[in-house]
Amino acid sequence: MTTLTLEGLDALIAALDGLGYEVHGPRVSGGVIAPDRIASVDDLPLGWTDEQRGGHYRLRPRTDRARFGYAVGPRSWKEILHPARTPVWTMERTPPGDGTPVELRVRMHEPPVVARAFVGVRPCELAAIAKQDRVLARGPHPDPTYGANRAANVIVAVNCGDPAATCFCPSQGTGPRTGDGYDLALTELVGPADDEPRYVVEVGSQRGAELLGALPEGCLAEAPDDEASARAVTERAAAAITRTVEAEGIKELLYESLESDRWEAVAQRCLTCANCTLACPTCFCTDLEDVTDLTGDRADRWRVWDSCFSLAFSQLGPAPHRASAASRYRQWLVHKMGSWHDQFGESGCVGCGRCITWCPVGIDLTEELAALRQEAS
Repeated sequence: MTTLTLEGLDALIAALDGLGYEVHGPRVSGGVIAPDRIASVDDLPLGWTDEQRGGHYRLRPRTDRARFGYAVGPRSWKEILHPARTPVWTMERTPPGDGTPVELRVRMHEPPVVARAFVGVRPCELAAIAKQDRVLARGPHPDPTYGANRAANVIVAVNCGDPAATCFCPSQGTGPRTGDGYDLALTELVGPADDEPRYVVEVGSQRGAELLGALPEGCLAEAPDDEASARAVTERAAAAITRTVEAEGIKELLYESLESDRWEAVAQRCLTCANCTLACPTCFCTDLEDVTDLTGDRADRWRVWDSCFSLAFSQLGPAPHRASAASRYRQWLVHKMGSWHDQFGESGCVGCGRCITWCPVGIDLTEELAALRQEAS
């Protein structure tokens, strides 16, 4: 391992920009920390952290100069890779002329490949990208938009040192230390209040090694003690996370609990607002929306995010077949934690806790799963 100075991190961002990548990283915007375009380390959330619990998110100032001293916000990298609104095709009608018939022309929207670099990807988010890769890129019906958005990515991950109270990534095997799939992984070492942080670097790919090797002299330093300090950061983060999900037999537990009274109990609180699925970095359900202009000469088809909490999502014939809040919550949780295993060989959850934080009434899926397990015992 080697250590990157703050100037070195700035040089890395500049190098990525110089190579033609759109560089995205965390920024403070609208009272949250979320991915956005960045040009330098000055755009990163200097001295900010987040305070999270069920139905609660606030930014709080830090007393040091950390740039990655927070957990995760409401918006994930899914918004870039699997956008909320994507054009599919446009149909235009040419009006009839003297002796010429009406002509309909359909133009398919081919998704462009844009080189993008993602800086600050958390371990749980890296795992979420891998799950969406499995569904949308390597599934039986690959999605062309997702494929184009994933075709030219550089990923600079950052190990987690400041988990939120809603995190439960260790029990999902997705953090607080990165797994595979990154080009470079950083661990931020924060010193006294006036000292700039250092970044212990792990190389995950040949491309990452080339990026690191191309940085100007003075950006890197060999610091043997920093490796142990970096391990301590993620060990402390893991020890601070108290929420858990017992993975053993969870699919069977959910399948055997389909008639549990617990679903009605949670439905008394659930607003079916779909906040959990919108904030979730792995939910991928969509619908198609057709829009016609006022002249009637142009129609556009859009693919838009949808949610299993929407009544229309389960519309079959004259009515939805999941009309109750209980049935819709059950569908979400059973699919996320259970039938994902049947479809994709793994859980659909990465333990980021967003669904807990951004639920307006603070419904906690770890509590719901524990209650079902207690009921079944």
